Amino acid sequence: MDAAEAIMLEKGYAAVTSRKVAESAGLKPQLVHYYFRTMDELFLEMFRRQAQAGLEQQRELLRSPQPLWALWQFSIDPTVAKFTTELLALANHRTALRAEIARYAAQLRVEAQAVIEEKLAEYGVDGDRLPAAVAIVIMTSVSRVVMMEESLGFSNGHQETFDFVEHHLRRLEGEPRQHVAALTVTQP
Repeated sequence: MDAAEAIMLEKGYAAVTSRKVAESAGLKPQLVHYYFRTMDELFLEMFRRQAQAGLEQQRELLRSPQPLWALWQFSIDPTVAKFTTELLALANHRTALRAEIARYAAQLRVEAQAVIEEKLAEYGVDGDRLPAAVAIVIMTSVSRVVMMEESLGFSNGHQETFDFVEHHLRRLEGEPRQHVAALTVTQP
């Protein structure tokens, strides 16, 4: 799975084949199929492993003194955004992966929403003016759009968008501290 993740990050999901995974991991292609009957099984297990790590990382980030900044910094991490973008593209062609991503995303949102609602109330933000669900969608989806557009060579409005979000985060939580939590992808 480490080899598959590294290939996906470097060359995209379409480059992840049993032959390339085996070669990268120093194995015979038959061993890849021994552990994963189909590439769909490999992709599902790869996603589940990262999803579980992502849930734990989000929980840690949401316990930090600046949970909004922590969530934002995690969301704009290029590795996280690239991996997510590749998985979403792959999910367009794989129904089981799409369902698993939707289940995981819903769990992430539910857990984050409870903490963000509490924090926004603590910061004196009217929940009708900025519902926690809206804040979460803005912070977690901007990175995907930026990565997608930057992969096309388009960046108009990206810095202004980041500046806008970060201006409002400063108003709520002050200057950002560095939050350590990022997608861990082992390079083979």
